[in-house]
Amino acid sequence: MAARDFESEIKQLQATMGTIEKVLDLGSMRAEIAALGEQVAAPDLWDDQANAQRVTGRLSALQGELERFTSLASRIEDVEALVQLGQEESDADSLAEAEAELDRVHKSVEQLEVRTLLSGEYDAREAIVSIRAGAGGVDAADFAEMLMRMYTRWAERNNYSVEVFDTSYAEEAGLKSATFAVHAPYAYGTLSVEAGTHRLVRISPFDNQGRRQTSFAAVEVVPVLEQTDEIDIPDEEIRVDVYRSGGPGGQSVNTTDSAVRLTHLPTGVVVSCQNEKSQLQNKASAMVVLKAKLLALKKAEEKAQLDELRGDVQASWGDQMRNYVLNPYQMVKDLRTEVESGNPQAVLDGEIDSFLEAGIRWRRGADSKSG
Repeated sequence: MAARDFESEIKQLQATMGTIEKVLDLGSMRAEIAALGEQVAAPDLWDDQANAQRVTGRLSALQGELERFTSLASRIEDVEALVQLGQEESDADSLAEAEAELDRVHKSVEQLEVRTLLSGEYDAREAIVSIRAGAGGVDAADFAEMLMRMYTRWAERNNYSVEVFDTSYAEEAGLKSATFAVHAPYAYGTLSVEAGTHRLVRISPFDNQGRRQTSFAAVEVVPVLEQTDEIDIPDEEIRVDVYRSGGPGGQSVNTTDSAVRLTHLPTGVVVSCQNEKSQLQNKASAMVVLKAKLLALKKAEEKAQLDELRGDVQASWGDQMRNYVLNPYQMVKDLRTEVESGNPQAVLDGEIDSFLEAGIRWRRGADSKSG
């Protein structure tokens, strides 16, 4: 077997890092970090809590991005030094260690390179994800709950915070729908490629004859608004309904009408929130979701743009973007990118990075062709 060309690989990685550095614009990033640091040091910062959270969140995100780049650049230098040492000393152990680390660095550089593709208007935002059961009855409701767990497990693996706004339970099992936020930089840009119809094929645990069942669930992803986004909703355009929160099987969560449903009358957009204890908190959370969805509508001038931003999906045959097959074989396959995994349980446990990265690259390619 031919010896590995360490020098060529390392030079290629350094060239890729140079490109990433230009895209990230580290000079501007450092300048913004310094400016935000001065704001954080101001004694009156927390007089305006919303602004303080925005400033501290932005600072933390930028510091994380900068550290990610500098630490990866340092790892490449370390590998280069280790290779040089191993070759000079004819040390097979050092070269073996360098080879293993080089493989890990390749993967990390690829992941960082994918981040530079997230340059859309809202890609840097946090995300609001909505999942709803489609065709397939109780299996579809169960599948919707499986997808919610998949995304929350992915968030946990990355130390991202998840805030659940609403869960509507189905009668027998699973979820009719759920809405939650993923609080992390670039969560929208990353998860927006998940929007669409997901299809599950398995032996139904709810069929007493053990037949194979196909079911569907729809995923919608919209960006969280920031203070600079102008979305004014006159009170007369919103209908507010209050009701009692409910849990699985219709079990009452509390005995007061704390759950809130908001209907935007001009567009017919409906959102609800029942996971807070007070009606006031639930209304505030529901407004966050409503404004995010209205932003998607406002910014989409044509139907094609709207479909891309929020996912115009029917959750049925013919428009699925990913298949999860548990029987007669084990396979998860993305129909857009052709990326697949033979371990559906791992995917459903949150190991979806390969699908996300391929989706982001696929979307960039599709954008380039349409442009």
